[in-house]
Amino acid sequence: MKLAESTPKQRIIAIDDHTMILNGVANLLQQKYAEAEVQVAQTRQAGLELIARFHPDLVVLDLAIPDRSGEKASAEIGVALVETLIRQYPTLNIAVLSANTNPLIRLKPQIDNHEGGFTVSDKGWASEEIVKKVNMALEGGRYLPKDMKLGLEFKSEWLELLRLAFQEGLTDKMIAKRMSVSEKTVQNYFHKVQDVLEVYPEEGQNLRIQTGNKAREIGLID
Repeated sequence: MKLAESTPKQRIIAIDDHTMILNGVANLLQQKYAEAEVQVAQTRQAGLELIARFHPDLVVLDLAIPDRSGEKASAEIGVALVETLIRQYPTLNIAVLSANTNPLIRLKPQIDNHEGGFTVSDKGWASEEIVKKVNMALEGGRYLPKDMKLGLEFKSEWLELLRLAFQEGLTDKMIAKRMSVSEKTVQNYFHKVQDVLEVYPEEGQNLRIQTGNKAREIGLID
């Protein structure tokens, strides 16, 4: 008589740098998936190590996390982690649970092409709604906030321009050198970005400052 094969346990990894929130998320997942093995991490590096070791069915992560223990949390690090997971694990199910999900808009093309489940939830939502979206991701489904679905299709060179100008504070001349283009091209990029962001000249207003503020507001830069 052949014995029935046991169903392998689902493996879930939760990543959040706040201990109380992380424990709350882990408990919520354990209640929903009683037979699942839930592992937790508080940094990008620890999360990547767990994922490489356990090959999870689902990763639930906050965007505002530190790279390593003792370092400052940043949405930039969480976005970089999501980008790494999409690139290295094309079928991995991912559920983003964060207070500010706007920075994900810069990964819209990669998210659209991701083969695994991918959902985005706000930490302020009711637990029932969060669980529903997490379960959707685990089943290979997709949910993006309205703002992301409408999202801006930004070219990679425009994002690099914004990063160099407003995060590194470089001049047009320095940006041109870093991007290996002419200053005229840099100025042309700015005009295109401002048009897409609907930032136009106003009397008494600095157009560059307005551009940087709008880019930060919608999550294109930190």
